[in-house]
Amino acid sequence: MDTLLNILHVLTSVFIIGPMAILPMTGLRALRAGNGAQVDAMAKSTLIFTLLSLLVVIFGFGVLGTSDPKFNLSVGTPWVVISITLYVLAFILNLALVWPALRRAARRMLPADSTGPAETPVPSNSDYTLIAMGSGIVSILLVVIVILMVWKP
Repeated sequence: MDTLLNILHVLTSVFIIGPMAILPMTGLRALRAGNGAQVDAMAKSTLIFTLLSLLVVIFGFGVLGTSDPKFNLSVGTPWVVISITLYVLAFILNLALVWPALRRAARRMLPADSTGPAETPVPSNSDYTLIAMGSGIVSILLVVIVILMVWKP
């Protein structure tokens, strides 16, 4: 069972956390290109993958619970506490900063109805800055988590 949980934890990390980190950056590219529909799709995808990232946490707790007692791992192990804290920060940043800025930018770029022009054809610099800054910090946090998971200091 512990092997299965390890596999699920690593697979969900790669296929869920990876897109969670990369999609906002793809949204920035769409912003620069002025493609409101793609920015909107990246906003929705960022939200979905951020919420799905909770599966990684669930499988991680499963791995922790089934780990060999000789490793003396628990939720109180320092590198585990740091990893959980960094993940929570990344999760909150994506939900409270990156996703709303992507959504706002998409709404500004897309027409209110099918007959009228967009509110503004180009997103504000503040939205771009928030997305770039937020997604960059999220990516750094996730890289540190991977380092902690491999290094296990």
